[in-house]
This record gives sequence, structure tokens and C-alpha cells, in this order.
Amino acid sequence: MRMGFRWFGAADDPIPLAHIRQIPGVTQIVWALFDIPAGESWPTGRIAAQVAEIEAAGLRAEVVESVNVSDAIKIGQPERDRHIANYIDTIGNLSRSGVKVICYNFMPVFDWMRTDLRFRLVDGSAVLAYDSALIAPSAEEMLAQVQRGADGFLLPGWEPERLAQVRSLFEAYACVDEAKLADNFRYFIQAVMPACEEYDVRMAVHPDDPPWPIFGLPRIVRNASDLRRIEAFHDSPYNAFTLCTGSLGENPDNDVPAIIREFAGRDKAPFIHARNIKHTSPGSFHEAAHLSKEGSLDMCEIMLAVAQTSPESYVRPDHGRDIWGERGRPGYGLHDRALGIAYLNGLWEAITHG
Repeated sequence: MRMGFRWFGAADDPIPLAHIRQIPGVTQIVWALFDIPAGESWPTGRIAAQVAEIEAAGLRAEVVESVNVSDAIKIGQPERDRHIANYIDTIGNLSRSGVKVICYNFMPVFDWMRTDLRFRLVDGSAVLAYDSALIAPSAEEMLAQVQRGADGFLLPGWEPERLAQVRSLFEAYACVDEAKLADNFRYFIQAVMPACEEYDVRMAVHPDDPPWPIFGLPRIVRNASDLRRIEAFHDSPYNAFTLCTGSLGENPDNDVPAIIREFAGRDKAPFIHARNIKHTSPGSFHEAAHLSKEGSLDMCEIMLAVAQTSPESYVRPDHGRDIWGERGRPGYGLHDRALGIAYLNGLWEAITHG
């Protein structure tokens, strides 16, 4: 297991690399260049500078999350081929700086959705939560609601310039149903796979979060059946998955350890997001501390599945709680993610010892 920690860069993350370096077991920074619009190429110089900063702190930078896929690619608009060419250019540039895995998603408009970014638990901590009864009547209202809860932080996948045009985005997606979105995904995968294989960079798609349609937008990365369809687009270790235990686990019908065993067992899971969630009612949940008893997922069985099938996978703790007075980027504070790492490391040592 190669343990990582998501970091948003010195200019936009209150957590310094020096503090991350002190978390036992962390060797990787999961990073990105968040200011470059989807569809544009990442410059070699910018990549090299970010990697050099991470490596100067004694950490590695082998996983990028995310190189966002543009709406033109997802919709199938005329400029998609230019955007795919830029994506291929970015893959090569990242490879030259030692990047091995690109996490990305293929969700229309919203990369993820929550109805409360500071839901208060009985212990006084605050977490991300989703209540199907609290989804706003319109996408514009939902967007405003989420942005109000961000406390001024840039939220991953919620690019303000792009989402400022949310109404026109919905109009552009009006002709895209599940079948069309899957066709566009296949087109993208088959276009970038030769470059991934040439440059030794693995694409690892993240499951939909939550794994059901919102505001009529299709979702196509929800369960094992969907993953098998994506795998068949181009059967190669380079066409792979970020198996996010929380996103998959939000649907209680998904057997998360079994999904890990199936796809990691075929060398298709280079990256694992390990987080726990608590089901509160059908279609509703909130994030939880990583311990199994705090949520609805068996984190010990999940880590056992990783150890049995892909012990060299990159792993990072996902959304943590706000604890001990910390109020940072929702889901991405220091303290609870560090506690999560300690717990995951403890499980790993117990599972693999001897």
C-alpha cells in the first residue's frame, strides 16, 4: 500500500506539506493544477515546478487527481478532438515528471453532490452529508447552496467559471442520455489509451458520487456492471478505476469488498479512496469517521480485499470530519484525515503482519 494525502497546492491549501510529511506512513501527495481549464493542456514547466515542490518536502507526486475531462468530450461536441489531443499532451507531460496514475471522472455538470457541507454529528464534529429530501428544486439553487457552504474555498470539481454557466450546461446536456454518455466515454478511452500505454500512465476513473441521477443527468459509473462495461471499452491495465469505497458504498446494494476483489484482482484498481459513510435513510447518507463501527462500511474487510488483490495500490483517506476546532476546506481538513490514515495503517499492519 502506497499511502497518499490529497493536497490543493501552497496557494490554496492551509495545510503545509511539512505537516503532511509528519503523518506516519504517508509517502505520496495526490495533487493537480486546479487553475487550468478542462480541455487545455498542462504545461511541462508548471507540472515540473509542482512536482519539485512536493519532492523537496520528502514526498512523491505519482498520482494526479484530477485531470478533468471537458464537457465537450462528455457531450460529444465538435471541439472534443482538440480537447482530447490536449489531454494526450498532458498525459505525456505528466509522465515525464514521474506521474503513474491519473484519477478522473465522467460525471456531467456536477463532479459530486452534497446537501450539507457541515452536517453536525452527535460528537460535535462536522461532515459532508447528502439528504435526498433537501435537494434544491433547481440546479442553480443547488449550486448556490453548495457554494455558500464552502466558506470561500475552491471545491474540487466545482470550477466557478464553468458552473457560472450552469443553465447553458444543462441545455447542452439535454441531448445526452445514458447510452450517449457511454458512447462518448468509449470514444475518449479509445482515443487516449495508446498514449497511456506508450507513456506508462494509468487512467483510473472515479465512480459517480452519488451513484444515481441528479436533475435528470445520466450516471454511468455506479456499480460493478458499469465498471465491466467501461473495462470492455479497452481491456488493458491502463483503462482502470479509482475504487472509492464511499461513492460505491452510498448505494447499499454495492458489495464494496467484492468489487475491490473483482477489479483489483484483474489489476484494474491502481488507486483506492478509503472512506466510511453512514446510511441514514434510502438515498441519504453522511460521511463518518473511518472506523467501521462509525459508519455502514466494513473498513477491515475493505482493507483485507486490497491486501489480497492489489497490495501495491495507491491509497488515500477520503473525506474527513471537521474536528478539534478545525474548519478548512469541507472534507479536507488535516486532523481527521490523519486519524484515518493511522487507522488504515493499523488495519494494514494487522492484516499483513507475519
